[in-house]
Amino acid sequence: MSQKELQKTKNFINQIIENDLYNQKTHTKIKTRFPPEPNGFLHIGHAKSICLNFKLASNYGGTCNLRFDDTNPITENSEYVESIKEDVRWLGFGENEAIHYTSDYFEQLYGFACKLIKDEKAYVDTQTYEIIKSQRGTLTIPGIDSPFRNRTAIENLSLFEKMKNGEFQEGSHVLRAKIDMTSPNLNMRDPTLYRIRKVNHHRTGEKWCIYPTYDFSHCLSDAIEGVTHSICTLEFEDHRPLYDWVIDNSGVQKKPKQIEFSRLDLNYSITSKRKLLSLIKENHVEGWDDPRLPTIKGMRRRGYPPEAIVKFCDLIGVTKKQATIDFSQLENCVRENLDKNTPRTMVVAQPLKIIIENLEPSEEIVINAPNHPKDLSFGSRNLILKRELFIDKNDFMETPTKKYRRLSIGKEVRLRYGFVIRCSEVIKEGNEIKELRCEYIKDTLNGKNPPGKKVKGIIHWISAENSQSISLRAFCSRIVNPSLEFLSLFANLKSFLFDAPKDKVVMPLANKNL
Repeated sequence: MSQKELQKTKNFINQIIENDLYNQKTHTKIKTRFPPEPNGFLHIGHAKSICLNFKLASNYGGTCNLRFDDTNPITENSEYVESIKEDVRWLGFGENEAIHYTSDYFEQLYGFACKLIKDEKAYVDTQTYEIIKSQRGTLTIPGIDSPFRNRTAIENLSLFEKMKNGEFQEGSHVLRAKIDMTSPNLNMRDPTLYRIRKVNHHRTGEKWCIYPTYDFSHCLSDAIEGVTHSICTLEFEDHRPLYDWVIDNSGVQKKPKQIEFSRLDLNYSITSKRKLLSLIKENHVEGWDDPRLPTIKGMRRRGYPPEAIVKFCDLIGVTKKQATIDFSQLENCVRENLDKNTPRTMVVAQPLKIIIENLEPSEEIVINAPNHPKDLSFGSRNLILKRELFIDKNDFMETPTKKYRRLSIGKEVRLRYGFVIRCSEVIKEGNEIKELRCEYIKDTLNGKNPPGKKVKGIIHWISAENSQSISLRAFCSRIVNPSLEFLSLFANLKSFLFDAPKDKVVMPLANKNL
């Protein structure tokens, strides 16, 4: 990206990076990272972070690591890892980049923890989680020192090694940093650095019985990889003093800089993996890739192009001010992309048969139609006009309203790209309309009107013989009172016909039924 283009997209993070690169000369090039936890599928909020981190690195000639923060084997598995890899690549990033894992650094992290113990800056606490939590205090009440806070370094090292070797039960011991139980920042009140987890890890198996916490492993993984700018969301702003404390006291040579930005909140959407998982486990939705969900897999099944999601993330920008983005902004990006890049076809959602009476059963008229109304490079296709056609039920009204411009008895309407037709008779079974009898008006191709008339209405149509059935999924994206119950309103499965020939294979947007 040129300097002129950077000026247009510059935000406070760009300014910090430029200051580091060009003024302070602290880095010759930048390195960022995208560090998802492999405990679920990525959603639209992750897309913003992916675009930000990879584009910052690209714009300034640096690199961005995809690193899995796989420190909690209880909730993580290989399925999530593979899904995240695929989503990042689908969005257009990380294709040629190496994949990193926090589990790659378990030995080094264990060494850093031992150093803190030797320096008497960490200790093993033999209290339950509930007791430790009760001693933490509040924003107005200072915390209480653990009775095990003053254990000697030798004793702590011995206990920590036994934790590592699996000699203790889960929850019986934790390793805590020794900082300040009276700190106004609750994150600095002797936070937990390691806990016992006797669970099989998706990469390391049963080698480890202890696992580092996010606050301990994340900053050190950044330092090990040489990350210069650790970009994260605002909820980690209060964690920054702990991030710096761990780096400063672990003896690492290079210190990353943590920068926080506002996360993406999209109205009418759930962007909490915990809540999304609840919807899945309780069978309110089909799975992580359900098109009703704002997961990247779900949006992909819904038909969203990756370029539209990336453009949306660019348009909403990067700030420190928390705001909720209207869903219509995402829809507009999708609509603009599809309008420019998608070939057209005609669709009949609720088929209503019409008979063109002045066409013989064996007669057919071939009409050439463009695949894109604005871009001739998409080519064209042949539409077959025959005696039996389908139109949509909503395009006919027996007793039309004043400004109704579609088909009605005795009125004309144009078949898109085709002739003008006039309806002469309605065939019913009881109160249900089963068939329309019409005639086409000759010499009305290419937008020509019948003599003395100007036909404004244009409707989709399908040859009954030269069409095929696929599935249509209709979605509602705006709900006044979101709740679990509204999910039943989101999907409506209908059959519909479109103007592809029978020998053409057409894949629907989603490959599963809702």
